[in-house]
Amino acid sequence: MRIGVDLGGTKIEAIALDSEGRVLARHRIAAPRGDYGATLGAITGLIAAIESAAGQPGSIGIGTPGALSPFTGRLRNANSVWLNDRPLDLDLAERLGRPVRLANDADCFALSEATDGAGRGAACVFGVIIGTGTGGGIVVGGRLLAGPNAIAGEWGHNPLPWPQPDESPGPPCYCGKHGCIETFLSGPGLAADHQRHTGLTRTPPEIRAAAARGEPAAAATLARHAERLARSLATVINLLDPAVIVLGGGLSNLPHLYEALPALIRPWLFCDGLATRILPPVHGDSSGVRGAAWLWGAEHP
Repeated sequence: MRIGVDLGGTKIEAIALDSEGRVLARHRIAAPRGDYGATLGAITGLIAAIESAAGQPGSIGIGTPGALSPFTGRLRNANSVWLNDRPLDLDLAERLGRPVRLANDADCFALSEATDGAGRGAACVFGVIIGTGTGGGIVVGGRLLAGPNAIAGEWGHNPLPWPQPDESPGPPCYCGKHGCIETFLSGPGLAADHQRHTGLTRTPPEIRAAAARGEPAAAATLARHAERLARSLATVINLLDPAVIVLGGGLSNLPHLYEALPALIRPWLFCDGLATRILPPVHGDSSGVRGAAWLWGAEHP
């Protein structure tokens, strides 16, 4: 049995999978905020509840914001800031009495969809998160690509490619730079772009609804977003040439993206066509927690 834990800012979810990926047990609790010790206690309590429900112990994988630094062994870049600079995997392993594997939540999403989701059987899968932030993960030959700096797939903090005059230098990013892909493609980035062009403060669902009602300004915002996403994905394809790109996060629910993106991507590619498939996730919001469980898959010894 494999247990996966998705450590979010507002909730913690755990799932137990058998060797075929069938769900044996599932629980979700509210996440403690601002308290590292309480977070450790919540995770260990949730795992105990999962194992009690399933009637057996399991391996444990954790999907978390941020990533473990290969230089310090401590968590970095987590938006749940009380987790930063902590050896989260070692502290959990000590409490649980067994080893724990930990990966970035976008990596877990990619691994889930490559293992038994939209990218199943593909040689190379790029899993994209376009939600509150913009992240990504890479799976090659069924294995998660981590890299020596633990930043594989972090496309969101590269500059928006082929910027237009009104896109440069671009909005400020929390990472300290300007014009990062995330500042244009994330949910907050989409809302900010709409406000810059219309003066209206709207959420992405409200923008989508306005476009569906035939409002030209909202439709234009979604069109700019899709075109910027296409440019950004083209650089990934030029570099990585994945067989499948799976879109995740809240903005992956925009149905027009799957129709529009192939034609929008092609002009920016260093080739004469596009064989890469752009797909929605099979497991949806469950991909993160499932991918955490698959950190202990047979192909990930």
